[in-house]
Amino acid sequence: MNDLLPEQSGLWQQVEARLRDTLQGYGYQEIRTPIVEKTELFARSIGQATDIVEKEMYTFEDRNGDSLTLRPEGTAACVRAGIERGLLHNQMQRFWYAGPMFRHERPQKGRYRQFHQVGVEAFGMPGPDIDAELILMSARLWQRLELRGLTLELNSLGSSQARAVHRVALVEYLNQHRDQLDTDSLDRLQRNPLRVLDSKNPDVQQVVSHAPRLLDFLDTESLAHFERLQAYLKDAGLDFEINTSLVRGLDYYSRTVFEWKTDKLGAQSAVCAGGRFDGLVERLGGKAMPAAGFAIGLERLLELVSLEGIISRPAQTDVYMVLLNETAEAWGMKIAERLRNEDIAVLCHCGGGSMKSQMKKADKSGSQLALIIGEDECAKRVVGVKQLRHDAAQEFVAEPNIIEAVQQHLAAARQG
Repeated sequence: MNDLLPEQSGLWQQVEARLRDTLQGYGYQEIRTPIVEKTELFARSIGQATDIVEKEMYTFEDRNGDSLTLRPEGTAACVRAGIERGLLHNQMQRFWYAGPMFRHERPQKGRYRQFHQVGVEAFGMPGPDIDAELILMSARLWQRLELRGLTLELNSLGSSQARAVHRVALVEYLNQHRDQLDTDSLDRLQRNPLRVLDSKNPDVQQVVSHAPRLLDFLDTESLAHFERLQAYLKDAGLDFEINTSLVRGLDYYSRTVFEWKTDKLGAQSAVCAGGRFDGLVERLGGKAMPAAGFAIGLERLLELVSLEGIISRPAQTDVYMVLLNETAEAWGMKIAERLRNEDIAVLCHCGGGSMKSQMKKADKSGSQLALIIGEDECAKRVVGVKQLRHDAAQEFVAEPNIIEAVQQHLAAARQG
């Protein structure tokens, strides 16, 4: 698990703000669910035969003997809350959520056992138009974050009946090539054959490349749905690739599945993934309802943003108060409060120290201005104003004009 340090949190906040503003701009509303849920919820939704349920969940008994689990993903909890609160009955809903998830898996670069996701879920809309909206919205997120080079992959898993027919053909083919499958794939062949298609082993990928394609087994309705989705995306000018091996790792997906990938993060190439899960609401006790969504791994996204170097870490404060004696400290705190009343972020130096040491801290703070108050300034009721981000002579401003002068300096700094 990983600590998020103050020097990183500013960038996180900036990225999260852009994500939030974009999602809300499409009419999605935030929902917050508990970090801990009943284990049964994930076993029923994700699937007993998945790696997540069998190997990766943090599960424990509470004092009443109930089995509880730290949430490994957000969709199931979102559906559970919607059912319990009556939000999904004969209604169309658009939700988003953000927060920590937990999986006991092998840590890698960009992958932790406590990780963070932003998730988006839409309920009550059966057509490919909502699939297209989700994909176009995710593309706009990359635009808002100024990211380049992400590629979109699409596939369709069709109906459960189509998957059942495909499964028979797939198992027959894979059994003919058992000697070329690794241990993990042999295990998946017994429990969930479709997941063999998702193997990252190059040798297994070679076998899979010639396996029966699920696309060739699609029912008529699923095929029409998939073709209309592609038409929507082409009309919007969005490039994509069809990846017949894209199956996703959760049992509840049906029809559309998609992933946004990058080649800049090594093995962890997927930044965003999602699709339709039309049967999940009914599986969890609600009335049958179409649904679709996606999730973004924030650690991977932030790593990608950092690599691109386009979004800089924002300064936490506008002004640093350099206070050189007790009288300056008292007066400086009053000035700082007046500035804060004008929505100016101010960091007051505390703990004393020389002019040199305080100015070093002022520069390190990222602030635009240092306001300097010493013995002479207190006597004359003026404040020294020093630009920290470019060379300029220090000026002295009388007490009544301090707020106006600071506002002018900050406005000029923002403009250029």
